[in-house]
Formats: sequence, structure tokens, C-alpha cells
Amino acid sequence: MVDGIVGIYYREVRVLSRKLPRVVLAAAVPPFLYLMAFGFGVGKDSVVQGTDYLSFLLPGLLAMASMNQSYNIATEINISRFYLKIFEEFLLAPVQRWQVLVAEMLYGVTRGMIPVAIIMVYAVLCGIQLSFGLGFWFSLLLHLAAFAQIGFIVALKMKNHRDQASMNAFVITPMMFLSGTFFPVEQMPLLIQWVATLSPLTYSADLLRHALLGQSLDLLSMGILAGLNLALAAVALHTLKRMEP
Repeated sequence: MVDGIVGIYYREVRVLSRKLPRVVLAAAVPPFLYLMAFGFGVGKDSVVQGTDYLSFLLPGLLAMASMNQSYNIATEINISRFYLKIFEEFLLAPVQRWQVLVAEMLYGVTRGMIPVAIIMVYAVLCGIQLSFGLGFWFSLLLHLAAFAQIGFIVALKMKNHRDQASMNAFVITPMMFLSGTFFPVEQMPLLIQWVATLSPLTYSADLLRHALLGQSLDLLSMGILAGLNLALAAVALHTLKRMEP
């Protein structure tokens, strides 16, 4: 029953292993630059929501960087669809469509763990104590699964790479900066606060920050992320079933 999941996931991880140094470097550099610019440049000695700014910023960087890695499966699926035609082989193989979705989502979760490990190292180097308890790992799973599924759906909906680049420029990049990753949403203009309520990253960044700082988890954010995952799975499966090999 799970052979299809294992086969597709194994193939994706094998491809990832061949370019792992490049992926790790790409996952490490942006958070490092934001850490230097915002953490040590702008926000040094600042206090945000009762905690020092570095402790506030690191969970936001973790949420942002892991989101990017999970979402970026969209690019790989598009290359498989438009050039290598490997995705069509998945659809032609005796594999259930839901198994394709689960395998790709697990791959997105795996990619998202790379920046998590990097941010852990940054936290140690900065002398910031973060709490990696059960609540954090559960929140992280909801966060990575949601953005892997968003990447999966985007990859299936896009007709070419230009469409995907537009999606990144007009949706993903604004989401990174307006979802409470660098600054509290409450400090932004009212219009931006309203826009932030539409961003799933707002809820996952809030949930991960509470978990990493050892605070009580926001059950509303957790419920929204869990519901979003179910809704995305339904949309992804519906889209996948309508695709012709």
C-alpha cells in the first residue's frame, strides 16, 4: 500500500542528495544575512513583546526559511513536468494519486528540515536558548506540510515557469515580510494587519515562535493550520485526479 509513496519519496531524496551542498548553502545564506542586518544591525538591544529581538527574530527566520524550502518543491515538480517528463511517469505508474501527493509532501517536509537544522546552529552561536519540545515538532510538521502542499498545488496549476515566477514575486515574497517573521504584525499599519490575517505564514510563525520561546501554544493558530492542511490536501488531490498522464 505504501510502496508507491516509498518509491517516489526515495527518488526525490536521491536527487536531493546529489545537490545537497548547494541546497544547504542556499538555505543558510539568506537567514544569515537577515540575522546580521535585522538582528545585529537594526534590532540590537531592542526588546519586542517582552523578549530581546534576537530571540524574537530567530523563530521568524526558521519559519520563513523552512517555508521557502518546502514550497520550492514546486520548481522541481515543474521541471519534472515540463522537461524531464518524470511526473507523467508517476501518473502512468500503478500508483494511487494520493500516494503521489503524500510522497511529494513528505519530500517537502524533508527539505524544510534543512534550514531548521541551520537555524538551530545559528541560535547556539548567538547564545539564544530555544525550546525544541514536542509542541515545536508538531507545529513544525503542520507548517511544513502546509507549504509543501501549497507548492504542490502551484506546480500543478502553473502552465510555465513564468507563471511560477509571478507567483513567487507577488505572493511568496510579500508573505515573507508581512507575516510577523521580522516584526510583530501588531506594529504594522491596519491594512497590512488585515492582509496578514490571510497569510498562513502568520499563523505558523506565531505558533513556532510560541513553541520555541517555551510559551503556551496558540490553539487558534494550530486549529487554522490543521484545517488549512486538510483543505489543501482536498484541493491537491482533486487537481491531481483531473490531470491526464
